Amino acid sequence: MKYAKPSLAYPDQADLIINRGMTCDRNELIDCLKSVGYYRLSGYWHDFKDATGSFKPGTDFSIIWNTYSFDRQFRLIVLDTVERIEIHLRARLAYELSHAGGPFGFLDPLNLPRLTQDQHKRFLEKCKDTHARSRERFIEHFKNTYGDEHELPPYWMLVGTMDFGQILTLFRGAPVTARNTIASELGLSARVLESWLICLNTVRNICAHHGRLWNRVLGTKPIIPKDGKWSNPYRVKPDRLFCVLTMLGFLLETIAQQSKWRIRLFELFDKYPTVPKLHMGFETGWENSSLWRP
Repeated sequence: MKYAKPSLAYPDQADLIINRGMTCDRNELIDCLKSVGYYRLSGYWHDFKDATGSFKPGTDFSIIWNTYSFDRQFRLIVLDTVERIEIHLRARLAYELSHAGGPFGFLDPLNLPRLTQDQHKRFLEKCKDTHARSRERFIEHFKNTYGDEHELPPYWMLVGTMDFGQILTLFRGAPVTARNTIASELGLSARVLESWLICLNTVRNICAHHGRLWNRVLGTKPIIPKDGKWSNPYRVKPDRLFCVLTMLGFLLETIAQQSKWRIRLFELFDKYPTVPKLHMGFETGWENSSLWRP
């Protein structure tokens, strides 16, 4: 089917929204459309529409804008927390793998036995690409000093140029001993941790690209541990942001106990009391989860 919707001027966009039943200050709405965009904002008012496409009675633009503002600040908290976990994994993988296979062990596919030959080849190509494009001072120093002998730096430098996806690939390919060591330190099995990393990589990408996060339904669902505290007296479900936040809190109990991220999160909830936490997966009884008790 051919796409036939025209491009509308900001006043026309505002009138379209108002005619569909949303109450607002028209000039304020136009300013917000200019700064954010109609299509981006539409993701936040979808739940306020009825079957005909009109807005439900009582839908005021201030509710939409508050939700958008909440989500922007919420992403920053989540991204900051995922960053702590990413940095921890970089450090632990560099340590375990360099001690097992040497500083440049990643060059030999035998040292990353869980990757196929093609996966290992693509991994190295990505490493070479990020290394070549890096302008980090330590990478420039390595290139100038050792570049005549080494195309890539040792593990402990290499991980500093990797994105989360590469870190995930490195963990996937690592020997069983290294995977189990890193996972057990965090109170998880390697299989569960890998599923969490896949999920967190998706969440990180949403945050990094400024996507809507607060009511997102997870397409890549993490494995819920069989430990009873994940299901009794409150069952953590794997398809909403509540699960992601629970995972982050669990990991930070080991990685960064001094982190104040939960305080920041609840301060944000208090700042935006009209934003429904149910859409994030905070269902009735969530406070009873032992994973959320102070």
